[in-house]
Parts: sequence; C-alpha cells; structure tokens
Amino acid sequence: MNKRILALIAVTIATIIYGVNYTIAKDVMPTYVKPYGFIFIRVVGATAIFWLLGLFVKSQKIEKEDYKKILLASFFGVGLNMLSFFKGLSLTTPISASVMMVTSPIMVLVFSSILIRKAIGKQRVLGVFIGLVGTILLITYGSSSNQTATNSHLGNFLVFVNASSYGLYLVLAKNLIKKYHPLVFVKWLYLFGLIFIIPVGYTEFSEIVWQAIPTNIYWNIGFVVLFTTCITYLFNLYGLSKLKPTTVSVFIYLQPVIASIYALIVGSDSLNLVKICATLLIFFGVYLVTKQAKDSKN
Repeated sequence: MNKRILALIAVTIATIIYGVNYTIAKDVMPTYVKPYGFIFIRVVGATAIFWLLGLFVKSQKIEKEDYKKILLASFFGVGLNMLSFFKGLSLTTPISASVMMVTSPIMVLVFSSILIRKAIGKQRVLGVFIGLVGTILLITYGSSSNQTATNSHLGNFLVFVNASSYGLYLVLAKNLIKKYHPLVFVKWLYLFGLIFIIPVGYTEFSEIVWQAIPTNIYWNIGFVVLFTTCITYLFNLYGLSKLKPTTVSVFIYLQPVIASIYALIVGSDSLNLVKICATLLIFFGVYLVTKQAKDSKN
C-alpha cells in the first residue's frame, strides 16, 4: 500500500481516538482524578511503554544539538499541551473542547509563518481572523448549563492554549521526525516531558484515592494512557514523517464531529446556539486557511 495512504489511515485512526477521548477522559476528571494527577499517570505510563518498545528498535544516537530541540518540542508537545488540555477539559464540556481544538491548523500556519518565514497572504489572514473570532466567541459566551462544566470560560481558553501549543509542536517536530525513527524520537520526547510534568502533577497524583475508583474508570484511565497517548502519538508521528504539518493538523476537523456524536450519545454534553455559531466561524476560518494552503501546495 502507498506510504501516503498508510499515513492518512494512521492519522485518521488517531483522530477517532482523540474524538472519543474528550468524553472518556472527562468521566475521570475531576471526580476521581484531578487533571494534573491524570497527566502524571498518562506521561509516566506512556514513557515506560515507549522506552520498552524502544528496546525492539535499532539504536539511534541523538545529535547533541538536537537534544535542545527535542526538549523544546517536549515542552509544547507534552508539557504545556497536555497540562492545559486536561485542566481545560476538566472545566468545560467535551463538545466545546473539541471545537476549540480545531483552531490548531490556524496556529500551525501562524507559527510556520513566524518560524520558517512562510508567506500568509490575504485569504489566510482573513481565515485566521474569522477563526479567532469564533474562538473568542466560544471562550466568552460558550458557557454551558451542563453540570460537568464548572468554569467553561477558563476551560475553553486553556484548550485554546493547548491547540496553540500543539500547533507549535507540529512545526518544531517536523524536521526531527525526518531525522529519527518515530519511536526513538517519542521516547526521548516523553522522557523530557517528565521534567515538566512531575513538579506539577505529583501532588495531585498523591491525592488519588485508588480504592474509591470504580472499575469502569480504571478502564477509562487505561484507554487514555494506551490509546490516547501511545497509539495516537505513534500514528501521528508516522503521519508527520510522510505528510506536511498542515495536512496532519487538518485532521483535527474530524474531532468535533466524532466528539459531539459520542458525547451526545452517552449524554455527557449538549448543543446550544453559541456553540453552533462559533463552530461555523472556526470551520470557515480554517477552510480559508487550508484552501489557500492546498492551492499553493504548502
């Protein structure tokens, strides 16, 4: 099978996992595990799994100057990315969080223009502006009467921080992925991620009352560690090694669709007019950004 098609399939599977993760992770937080404690479990578990899998891959020496680059990518791709997302998701609803993540392709474009000097163009500027208007609308007025949303304004903002961080990570990781095997890269990415996660997450991790956690919540935690973290990162890294960062980020469009359907089916969220209007603005903004990107083959 064509490597590009395999990469597209891998990224699609990762996107589906991310889509259902909004509700699965939300069921855990903050009732049973606080967000930073959950991230501690996620990163420690994933680091152990990646280093174990790394034993089956041919050893590859990391160049000295690349350690700093991996450390920076780790801060945005593991540290800030995960901490802001789980904290934000614990405060808002699955649908709002998934919609906010759609801004990531816009942020990829912005960071690409800053870091690698890509020209934006008028249509892209308009797309960025419209997308950010939708983002501000959702952050400011997208509060929900849903009982699981304790502070949707702050929660939505933190998920936007996560989307921006993930967008920057995609730009920073692109050249590193071309240079190193995905498993070699990701095991160092997560090991460095522990540097940022342990000081923030250990306190909440130590507060977990394990005997009070139901069996189904243990399954949810396992799903997040194994599938949402390990499988998605490996699949996205493979996709990133064969596709452009903008192309990989575009798959985030599917997340609100999958997240909304799943959340509505299990009854963990509801739709309102503000969410719908904000979603339309964000999607239209992203459409303008990616349409030009496709036409200019960027």
